[in-house]
Order: sequence, then structure tokens, then C-alpha cells
Amino acid sequence: MASVPSLASSVNQRVADALASALPEAGGADPLLRRSDRADFQANGILALAKKAKANPRELATTVVDALAAGDLIQEIEVSGPGFLNITVSDRAIVETLAARAADDRLGVPYAANAGTTVIDYAQPNVAKEMHVGHLRSAVIGAAMVEILEFTGEKVVRRHHIGDWGTQFGMLIQYLLEHPHELDHKSEQEVSGEEAMSNLNRLYKASRALFDSDEEFKTRARARVVDLQAGEPETLALWQRFVDESKIYFYSVFDKLDMDIQDPDVVGESGYNDMLVETCKLLEESGVAVRSNGALCVFFDEYKGPDGNPTPLIVQKSDGGFGYAATDLSAIRDRVGTLKADTLIYVVDARQSLHFKMVFETARRAGWLNDEVKAVQLAFGTVLGKDGKPFKTREGETVRLVDLLDEAVDRAAAVVREKAQDLTEEEIAERGRQVGIGAVKYADLSTSAARDYKFDLDQMVSLTGDTSVYLQYAYARIQSILRKAGEASPAAHPELELAASERALGLHLDSFGELVAEAASEYAPHKLAAYLYQLASLYTTFYAECPVLKADTAEQVENRLFLCDLTARTLSKGMSLLGIRTPERL
Repeated sequence: MASVPSLASSVNQRVADALASALPEAGGADPLLRRSDRADFQANGILALAKKAKANPRELATTVVDALAAGDLIQEIEVSGPGFLNITVSDRAIVETLAARAADDRLGVPYAANAGTTVIDYAQPNVAKEMHVGHLRSAVIGAAMVEILEFTGEKVVRRHHIGDWGTQFGMLIQYLLEHPHELDHKSEQEVSGEEAMSNLNRLYKASRALFDSDEEFKTRARARVVDLQAGEPETLALWQRFVDESKIYFYSVFDKLDMDIQDPDVVGESGYNDMLVETCKLLEESGVAVRSNGALCVFFDEYKGPDGNPTPLIVQKSDGGFGYAATDLSAIRDRVGTLKADTLIYVVDARQSLHFKMVFETARRAGWLNDEVKAVQLAFGTVLGKDGKPFKTREGETVRLVDLLDEAVDRAAAVVREKAQDLTEEEIAERGRQVGIGAVKYADLSTSAARDYKFDLDQMVSLTGDTSVYLQYAYARIQSILRKAGEASPAAHPELELAASERALGLHLDSFGELVAEAASEYAPHKLAAYLYQLASLYTTFYAECPVLKADTAEQVENRLFLCDLTARTLSKGMSLLGIRTPERL
């Protein structure tokens, strides 16, 4: 396991050293190196340094060039404009660096120097309620961030904060008590998620109808809420049946999404019940929260309601009941105190931003968050239909997540069947799942989380354009070339000259580690998706311009197979960080 410094970081170091010798007072200054279309890299930092040192930028740039001997790493440097450096690296340096990456399981990607513990709160369905398209983004974005952060060496604790508590359970439990067989299963065999959900749906509708039409039932249901909150054993046992039935359903949906969700990671609102009273006490005693009209509130100067009065965060209602804030603040205490997290990430709909700003600020005032321990809302936008309006069915209902995933898989299977040459029906079905679910995830992850995106299945399973199917086909095409290579096998040949499209592909492959670090530190999986799409596009150009198996010499065949192989490994690693499979054959 060896981390490989990228060409960009090696060049940056050389330029920084040359700068320090040309202008000793600039020791440690950043040359501001970036990729350029005029050369491989451009260093832009000299202008600002020259200004500070009252030197002529072009003269300083020329002195730096003199101190930078061209050699094994740098092939050519020129000064352009008012003191930019255009730098071209040697073909040998590109191939040698890629060979070092290829020799490592992690493709030479280093672990983050300052890795800590992050708790990610994502995929938060509600008990006894169907998952809809709005649950998709939290699950998909959260799962990708878990993988990306773990790859950088972060210790990640997953938390699924499911909605499993609250007044609506009084109605459900009371109904189940009076109709004890409503959640019974048809047979002893394994229950499908569909059956579990239809049981819950039926019971929910029936209890709601009774609650709305029968005053006596309504009274009994309200009394049942008090029993639930007091932890009365029979009431808790019936509540647990709703949670268990819902989990059968949740896990079937997460299974469809090709996501691994473990029981210990599901800690719902109920998981913090024992902490609520103490949380309120700590907030009140420290003066962070005050009583206002009987309710326990936290006030903020900066958040005002439409009437111009401050909007408070209500931690405890005047009737003694606890709001979401009490649960969320207790969860912060648990995650920081017990799980020892230094970063908390909440993958939650952008429409809840005000709530989380207030919760985080309250936790800071209480001392649970500070400079060492931070909380971030990874806020996401809305899923829109093709018409650009929030995604609904024709009847105006929210779209069931299961229906959507099933349709994506059907569409994908049709695309795979059309292209498949030697796949069995079973293989087509399996590839259909991998392509369809990959398409749904990629469409979500290739858009910046904060933006809304249009859910358009035709576009998602298209073989052209910025889709996961395009990436999966690029990967499968490379595997097909490697299978056809016969005697020839991938091997790096640093002595060869590279064609322009080989260089472009090589430089992009080399920047994988830096990109992963950026996606991790900015919580931006869309940057990884963009990198992979560009990788597949550069590979397509290389494949069109450079014959692989019919190259001029045996060495060239081996070197091009080596580029193919490293591209496939990088695609596969990057896609797996997004939670997307790369089938060997398509």
C-alpha cells in the first residue's frame, strides 16, 4: 500500500522550491498550479508574489524558470503573459506515475492526513408510511458520502433517524388493539415488502377513517399516546409491531436500491426518548433556552417570522410534549458524547434548512458543538417531473419509490436486451437491475445536491450523454478488449512517446486521488460523477484515435492495454464509491 504523489503535486513542489530560491522571502508560497489548455499545467501564483515583493513579474518568472531545470519530470516551461508559467511534463513521467498507481490496490490514493469520526444521518423513512421519491435523494447521496469518506480513511458511523414516534401512533396502536389480526401475515414464510406495506397502508387508512368519524375512538387514541410516552408495556409491544412490519418494507426497498442498511444503524426518534428531559434541563439551566408562554424556547435575533417577531426553536411544548428539536438536540449529544464524532452530516431536504440552522446554533450555545466538532446539513433539492414541477402521479399523488425503481429496471433491461449478444435471460435480468438502479443513482449524484433535478427515465437509461449507462458500457468495452488481447498483456512502457489523446487520458487518470479528496472535503459526490464522465469521454477519444490491439509495435500494444486496464480500474473504483455496479459484460 503506497500512496503515489500526483504529477500536479510533484510539479507544484518543484515550482515552489524554485520560487523560494529565486525569492527567499516567498518561502512556502503557493504557486497556484492548475490544469491548462495551453500546456499540461499553468502556475499563476507569481503575479501576486511579485506585486508583494515589488518585483517585475516577468523577470521573477524567468528567474524561476532558470532555477527549474527541465529533466525527468518537466519537459518544457515557458513564461507567458505577465508572468504565468506554462509547464509540460514528460511522457516518461506520466507513464511511470501511472505504473506506480497501477501497482497499488488503492490506485495510489493516499489516506487523509486528518481523518476523524463522522456520523452521517441519511435515508430516514417513516414507520407505517410508504417511501416516496423524496426519500430517494437522502438515501443515495448519504450512501455515496459514506463510501467516499470511508475510502479516505475516515471512520464513518451510519445513522438512519427513522420517524418512529409521535402522536399518530396513538391512533394506530389503539386500532390494532381493537382489531388484533390486522398485521397478521398470510403465511409463515418470508414476508415480502409489498405485503408488509399493504398491511400498514390498510391499517393506516382504516384507523384514520375511524379517528375522523368516531369521537370515542379519538379519545381512546389520544389516551394511548400518553401510555406510549409513559412506556406502558402492552402499548410499547404493539408499537414495536409497527416498527418491525415497517422494517420488512424498508429493507426490501433498500435492497432494491442495492444498499446495505444494518439494523444497529437504524436509531429512530424513539432511540433518544430517555435523553429528552435531561436535554431540556441542560438547556434551561444554562440559560440557552427560556420559558415563554409555558413552552421551552430558544430565541435568535437573526430568524424572524413574517410578523417581524423572532421565530423561536420550540424544544418543549407548553403541554409538556417534546418537538423534533428536543430529539435532534439529544441526537447531537449522543453522537458527540457517546459516538465521539467530530463531524455530523445531515443529508436532509433543503426545505428543513431553517430548523437545522437553529438546532446547530442551539447546540453551539450549549457547548455540544464547537470549533473541534462541527455539524453540516448536506441539503438537497427537490425531484421534479419532466414538466419541471415537483414529481407527482397523474392523480396528483406523490410517486411511490418502489414503482419508480421497478420501472427503471424494466427500461434498463430493454436497453441491455437490445445490445446483448451472448447473455442469458437471467444475465439480462441481473444486468437490467445493475443498469437501472445505477441510472437512478447517477442521475441524482451527477447534479449538485442543492439543486433540483428532473427525473427523466428516457434520459437516464440513454447510452449516450452524461449517464451511468455510458460509463458502464465504457467499462464493459475495456473488459472485452482485455479478453480479446490473447497473448498480449497490459504493461507500462515509459520509453514510448505518447499520442495527444493518450496524454490527456493519462493526466486525468493521475488526478483521481485529488478529486476524491475534494469530493470528500466538500461533501460533493457530483464532482466524482463529473470526473468519471470526463474519464469515460477521454477514453472514448483515445479508443477512437489510438488502435489498441492493432498498434504498431508489441510495446505499444502492451502500453495501450495498460492504459485501458488502469482506466477500467479507476472507473470501477469511482463508480463503487457512488454505489453503482460495473458489470464485466453488457
